[in-house]
Amino acid sequence: MKKIQRQTVNVNFHQAKWNEPIIFELHQPGEVGVEVPQAPQEIVDAVGDAVTSIPQNMSRRSKPNLPEIGQARVLRHYVRLSQETLGSDFNVEIGQGTCTMKYIPKINELLIRNSKMMELHPLQDVSTVQGMLEIIHNLDLAMREISGMDAFSFQPSGGTQALFAMASIVRKYFEVKGEADHRNEIITTIFSHPSQAATAVVKGYKIITVHPDENGFPDIEKLKEVVSERTAGFVVANPEDTGIYNSKIKEFTKIVHDVGGLCYYDQANANGLLGITRAKEAGFDMCFFNLHKTFAAPHMCGGPATGALGVTEELKAYLPGPIVEKNGNQYVLNEKLEHSIGKVRSFHGVAQTILRSYAWIRALGPEGLKAVAETAVLNNNYLYSKVTKIRGASAPYVLGQRLEQVRYSWEQLEKETGVTTEDVQRRMTDFGLHYWTSHHPYIVPQPFTLEPTESYSKADLDEYIQALEQISKEAYENPEVVKNAPQNSTIHQLIEADYLDDPTKWCISWRVYQEKIKNQEKITSYNY
Repeated sequence: MKKIQRQTVNVNFHQAKWNEPIIFELHQPGEVGVEVPQAPQEIVDAVGDAVTSIPQNMSRRSKPNLPEIGQARVLRHYVRLSQETLGSDFNVEIGQGTCTMKYIPKINELLIRNSKMMELHPLQDVSTVQGMLEIIHNLDLAMREISGMDAFSFQPSGGTQALFAMASIVRKYFEVKGEADHRNEIITTIFSHPSQAATAVVKGYKIITVHPDENGFPDIEKLKEVVSERTAGFVVANPEDTGIYNSKIKEFTKIVHDVGGLCYYDQANANGLLGITRAKEAGFDMCFFNLHKTFAAPHMCGGPATGALGVTEELKAYLPGPIVEKNGNQYVLNEKLEHSIGKVRSFHGVAQTILRSYAWIRALGPEGLKAVAETAVLNNNYLYSKVTKIRGASAPYVLGQRLEQVRYSWEQLEKETGVTTEDVQRRMTDFGLHYWTSHHPYIVPQPFTLEPTESYSKADLDEYIQALEQISKEAYENPEVVKNAPQNSTIHQLIEADYLDDPTKWCISWRVYQEKIKNQEKITSYNY
């Protein structure tokens, strides 16, 4: 027997590299995964040719161009891809700051895979989906308690869609009041999510951005300067992505209300607030929560998601419809919302996400939700106390506690070693870890944003801290090790950094890829 020696920093990590083809490239004509049995002749005789019953304008002219592959190769393909991927079930995922990457209880996956859930269809008669409507209604009631709002819609399938819905409500509200023509400005803050400004622009608003004061708080004096009779709304996250909580937020909402504007609250960063403070007491007219962040439903590569949209009683009639209400012992769909902005997506939202979050809330209860917030804040401030002691790292703005996340800076490290935050980001993957930098454009120089949530132990946090310490040490002693990273990841540095900014390089489907390759080959042959 040999004694096991463990290192605190996972220097022996090496990610799989399979050079796995795209699944369409694995196509082998005639190879099948399932042999579909032929129907008995008596069934064929009774049914007839089902294909001829399909209207001609709906019938395909050719077979779908799907890959023909055996089951074993399909399984091998996806297992290999999973080995080439870092994810929240694989590593200590505290580096995806602002995304609240918490543990997703696997027992809740059994709920959504239950046949009673899987076989539901949103076009079923209301009388046959009473159970799901009850869950939606009960989640509505729970979210009212959590936020202080008076009604919720779970139709938006993400935070940005919820922000779009709230901007739409602002527009419709002032149209009804006859003030839409002159109320053409929405105010936000520079450290709030870019979707706040983007969705308001889509609704035709001019954006006014309030920058922080010297301590990192939104500048209240600047807000006083920019509000006017043109102000339609004020949208803000609190805490912002810096993790700094603005305790004077009620003064901000009062300033906007005093000129007749509406206030709506981006609560994507609510994980440190549950059971502690609410949107209502802060003076907001609307808010939204990301169920796929705060309420323990998975992100799943950008979806499925739910932006739970809550409003005060005054704005209930503006919600996207229908909403679920209880009428006696029955759950019904209220389609008659007088000023509804209309649908922002089909049906009633992402039912699986709604069920996961409902189960999570019911399992924890009010005290459990408050414990989530307290633990998330405790974890974050432990991490904050350690990271700010690492050579080259800092946390700009006011000293003292942060809430559920922090936007840090490697500005000193970059000045003293030439190592950038992107270099450190790539080097982290050599330890089986990851972090995110910031939205663009960078306001905090050389940023990185960490959010440990309530899910991680002190040992998990220490593992992450030790990796950052190791990389800082390397940057000062041998910066080329960091600048040439990653060495142990599936892929190395991207040669063409502009691939996301150049539409000619986008390939959103296999068909588009094939067309672009053909065009490139034509151009190449022409040049020769």
